[in-house]
Amino acid sequence: MTHADSVERYPGTLAELAEELGNLRYDALASFLAALATKLEGDSLADAARGRKQLAVVLKIASSEIAEAAGSIEKAWTICKPHM
Repeated sequence: MTHADSVERYPGTLAELAEELGNLRYDALASFLAALATKLEGDSLADAARGRKQLAVVLKIASSEIAEAAGSIEKAWTICKPHM
């Protein structure tokens, strides 16, 4: 598998994509972050199975930290939801 340095179906830059994602409603952003955390956790498991221990550990940490960020954004949604 070749890893890309851009999102094929998104014509903008990664900075523009980050801006677009940041402009999502917080519940949608939390869902995105949770999905990304799940994807990275799967990558971690796959790399562990291939004997890539260091990479697997770092990806697992990243997955956990992104999942934590998703939880924080969920809290932001709880605060904002009544005002939307």
